[in-house]
Amino acid sequence: MAAAQGQPAKRPAAVPYTWKSVQIVGGGFVDGIVFHPAAKGVRYARTDIGGAYRWNEPAGRWEPLLDWLPYEDTNLMGVESIAVDPSDPDRVYLACGMYSHAPDGAILLSDDRGKTFRRVNVPIKFGGNENGRGNGERLAVDPNDGSVLFLGTRHAGLWRSADRGLTWNRVDSFTETHEDYPHGPPWDGPSGIVFVIFDPHSGSQGAPSPVVYVGASYMHRYSLFRTTDGGRTWKAVPGQPVDYRPNRAKLASDGTLYISYGTNPGPAQMVDGGVWKLDTNSGRWTGITPDKPTAVKKFGYAAVSVDARNPQALIASSFGRPGNAGGEDLFRSIDGGQTWKPVFGGGGTFDFALAPYVSHTPIHWLFDVEIDPFDSGHAMFTTGYGGYETFNLTDVDAGKPTRWRVMSTGIEETVALELLSPPAGAHLLTAIGDYGGFVHWDLDKPAPEGNYDHPHFGNTNGVACAENAPATIVRVGNASGGHHGNIGYSLDGGRSWQPTPATPQPGSRLGDIAVSADGATWVWTPERSAVSVTRDRGATWTEARGIPHGARVIADRVNPLKFYAMALFDGKLFLSDDGAASFAERVLNLPDGLPRSGGNRGDNRGGQDRIYATPGKEGDLWLAAFNGLYHSADTGKTFVRMDGVTEMHGFGFGKAAPGAAVPALYMAGIVDGQRGIFRSDDAARAWVRINDDQHQWGLVLHVSGDPKQYGRVYVGTHGRGILYGDPSAN
Repeated sequence: MAAAQGQPAKRPAAVPYTWKSVQIVGGGFVDGIVFHPAAKGVRYARTDIGGAYRWNEPAGRWEPLLDWLPYEDTNLMGVESIAVDPSDPDRVYLACGMYSHAPDGAILLSDDRGKTFRRVNVPIKFGGNENGRGNGERLAVDPNDGSVLFLGTRHAGLWRSADRGLTWNRVDSFTETHEDYPHGPPWDGPSGIVFVIFDPHSGSQGAPSPVVYVGASYMHRYSLFRTTDGGRTWKAVPGQPVDYRPNRAKLASDGTLYISYGTNPGPAQMVDGGVWKLDTNSGRWTGITPDKPTAVKKFGYAAVSVDARNPQALIASSFGRPGNAGGEDLFRSIDGGQTWKPVFGGGGTFDFALAPYVSHTPIHWLFDVEIDPFDSGHAMFTTGYGGYETFNLTDVDAGKPTRWRVMSTGIEETVALELLSPPAGAHLLTAIGDYGGFVHWDLDKPAPEGNYDHPHFGNTNGVACAENAPATIVRVGNASGGHHGNIGYSLDGGRSWQPTPATPQPGSRLGDIAVSADGATWVWTPERSAVSVTRDRGATWTEARGIPHGARVIADRVNPLKFYAMALFDGKLFLSDDGAASFAERVLNLPDGLPRSGGNRGDNRGGQDRIYATPGKEGDLWLAAFNGLYHSADTGKTFVRMDGVTEMHGFGFGKAAPGAAVPALYMAGIVDGQRGIFRSDDAARAWVRINDDQHQWGLVLHVSGDPKQYGRVYVGTHGRGILYGDPSAN
């Protein structure tokens, strides 16, 4: 029953749940690592869409810091920069904002190492998932006076705070704030100011440092600027190279400033670049590029780092360097860049055990390399799927090989495009962006066999099983890694895979997949293509009749001959009772009318605006519209709107509660004015909230219960991986 007009609806009861990440490890771009210079073991990592993390030394894993961000603040899950206070190991600052076209960003302030944050809204557009996101750090704290911070931005110039980040003012004396950047995709825009570095030796404790360096991503003009009066005036540093853009810089203890350069901020392609150093005492510039690009061998340099204990010991990373296995390398010098040795090319080995799937993927996007300030042998570098670390970096100096292992345990940055928890077999199968997906036999350990293979996909957009023969599973996506075919199937619950002999069209890829309840019929709607049907495991395909191109088809969970599809905004429902050979069109009647397309209806990769077939009930359908939840018990002839639900992002079924006659329902959205993840044990008559304000994860794309275990739910996010929740023990 709806609440009486003028009376606020009673919020759903809360049921405590315990939440854990489904272990994939990495899965996205870790674009920055920040070590505290004075507190051993204190370090942070930032990601482009998945928030920030703090290293937990005793546990040996990274811990997420921004899981409390709600859907409304999804933009803040893109972290542009991190800064620590060198004089206070408990203080950390995050500049957050994913896109320049999104709402303004915020600075998050913490005095307890990220356990809690204070939010300061700023009139600045950040670009945590735009070109140049691996540059930095743009945010810095004065090591001599922790109340002073400088912030470099992409479009709004340089900013300063004198009260530990509580208020900010634009530094109007810094006038180098614009570049006519070549036109490219929306995410490939100007990167603006890409690093800020205080010179701690220019001042004394308790007073602001007078010397600060600012690097801007400009090419064919000056890009490095310096103030000697705390920011009142700025001048370009004379003698600097102007053929490339600076990406990262480090100031050594002897006053040498090392800078890596490329022709693009990255990760868009660089075609030239180098490494330079500036003796800040004499003003002398020296080119120290380890391996010089040529007209044939085109690449740049992403990052450079110097040993806090030895100003002559440094490492630099290439970007886009051609060669076998990607060609990328780290270069090591112990004489200030006069001579270099390749790290990987010198015999470096890799241990993939902590994330087996990365063994398929070449090293790439090394946009940050860092040497532990407390251990000269410990170094880390980031990649597009996490990163690696070594504890014997100094062995390079003696001509010995280094050993590298995955460093990203605890970081989960995948984007869930579909979730499947089959009635029998594995706990979960995931369809994710960029790295295909996994069969999760053990939710607490990465899949030892890695991600899907035979064929190996980049994106997996759809995965489905046969309700009454769940060992039959089909997935669709786009092939990568030299594999061919964009559809694969398993007849043993995901233990082994093979491609189909044929596809509907030569270029068929991505899209949606449905499998009949008995597993005999597969219905694939490839991207922007006709609905196609196979009954011989993909040897032949026929086009379904009576259904428009691009329609997403689902299977009835009981009757193997029944399939359904919907055109929500056109008010059409499509039904087949002949195994998807043909579909009959029916008017889709909703009691409060059809929603209008356009506007904000969530993310089109998510679970909203879809129909779902109920397990165990033929012809029983749920329509999870963005603006409400509807149920039909008569094969779509009539739909009833369920009270309380006013916004939907994900929807799914799970095992029924003990004694219940209907499966449990799970959803992400808003119920009676409360945002959250919810469960209903009585067909949506009542809901309980099963997450809390500390577990929101920004944008949730998909939700699925587990048909094998009551209460268990899987939540697929945009950038924070996949979580699973179980009711907490009383």
